[in-house]
Amino acid sequence: MSGLFFTGVMISVRNVGPDLPAAVSAAIRYGFGIILLAPVLMKADFRFPRGRNLKLHIWRGVLHGFGVLLWFYAMARIPMAEVTAISYTAPIFMTIGAVMFFAEKIQMRRMGAIAAGLAGVFIILRPGFETLSSGQLAQVAATPLFAGAMLLVKRLTQTDSAAMIVIMLNFVCLAVLAPIAILTWKTPDAVQLLWLAGATVAATAGHYCLTRSYAIADITVVQPVTFLQLVWTAIFGFLLFSETPDVWVIAGGSVILAATTYIAHRERRQQSMLKADATTLPSRVPGAGV
Repeated sequence: MSGLFFTGVMISVRNVGPDLPAAVSAAIRYGFGIILLAPVLMKADFRFPRGRNLKLHIWRGVLHGFGVLLWFYAMARIPMAEVTAISYTAPIFMTIGAVMFFAEKIQMRRMGAIAAGLAGVFIILRPGFETLSSGQLAQVAATPLFAGAMLLVKRLTQTDSAAMIVIMLNFVCLAVLAPIAILTWKTPDAVQLLWLAGATVAATAGHYCLTRSYAIADITVVQPVTFLQLVWTAIFGFLLFSETPDVWVIAGGSVILAATTYIAHRERRQQSMLKADATTLPSRVPGAGV
């Protein structure tokens, strides 16, 4: 469901086009998001997070906010399928981030899968053979930001509800994007506002579904399912915008798909082994008391 909703976001943003600055489009989208979530905010028992959790929400929102800014820019300039294919490197950056910030161990096979995934990006972009567009560079820069945000989401699902995580995302992203939107302001017309309102509904539903999936399953289980989004974007890109997927996008996306699926497979095997080891441990340690 999240993949379908996010494809709806891409269609909406594609219809807004490059006429509206990316920061303006993104800020309006999150402003609409807060309005959409107003009934939840008005509940008597609603409380904003505090302490360490608040810091995690802020960091998540900052990473996601700048990622969205770059993503909006890319979406207005390159085909939807290409944006989606490049975004598939997110699990690779998540693995690297888990090693760097959470001290997780990485094995040679996973390092090989990471290298293969990055090679897939080079197949799509073909630097040296094709001139890299600003939209491609924007999406490449956005992906590690989204990966960092997803790592924080997984951590937040241990303590906060999906609704809380989505609400805080809207507030922090709006705070991040509003100053940039003011500096680049261009008043949208009625049609653009309608498309951005549609993007808001689809994005809010997509983030809620994705957050719920992270809460009830490991990222390594969830992530491969999101690859279906390439199918949706390729179909709707062709039907609505006459975008025919480039053979290099398909080839590079397939390499990235294989690499990230392998990473997910290795993660599941490792977690299964850890669970098996835990069940074989003695229930009592001699001399430790009752």
